[in-house]
Amino acid sequence: MFFRKSYHTEDELLEGCQNGDKKAQRALYERYSSRFFAICLRYTKDHFVAEDVLVEGFMKIFERLHQFENKGSFEGWMKKIMVTQALLKLRSNKHLNMEVLIDENWQQDGSSYEINHLEAEDLLALIAELPVGYRTVFNLYAIEGYSHQEIASLLGITESTSKSQLNRARGVLKEKIAGQQLKERSING
Repeated sequence: MFFRKSYHTEDELLEGCQNGDKKAQRALYERYSSRFFAICLRYTKDHFVAEDVLVEGFMKIFERLHQFENKGSFEGWMKKIMVTQALLKLRSNKHLNMEVLIDENWQQDGSSYEINHLEAEDLLALIAELPVGYRTVFNLYAIEGYSHQEIASLLGITESTSKSQLNRARGVLKEKIAGQQLKERSING
């Protein structure tokens, strides 16, 4: 009689993976791959590159399982590996341009825009349109919850560059949202 082990909890999955059980590894991949693919795609913007990052990230996860110390969330630990892998891919492809051009005339205006009518999908699409440096810092800070100090360390930039990239990303997003709102008003108006 064939008995297939099922993994109902994260702890069971982790134990199975640490013991080299291929079925547990497959189950872990199936449970988290769609969530992690969305993260990879948010950073790379390219479907094929995101798939590569996902596979490389899971390989790193399986290689480093012995390093997980059951402190904090296992999913959070894996997520950090995925984000790091996406950043490494960006850096290796030299797409991560963090140069900050000083534009003395550029200022973030004090206008506020209604974003509560935007769907999360629409907002993610606007974020995906940001230049890679802005998008990367925005994702790390606003979505992943990293501090500017952590972002600076991850990307090899200064904290002030991180803050500037975030500020500019927010400004560009506000402009895009305002443009969308004007377009909607003219259509509905």
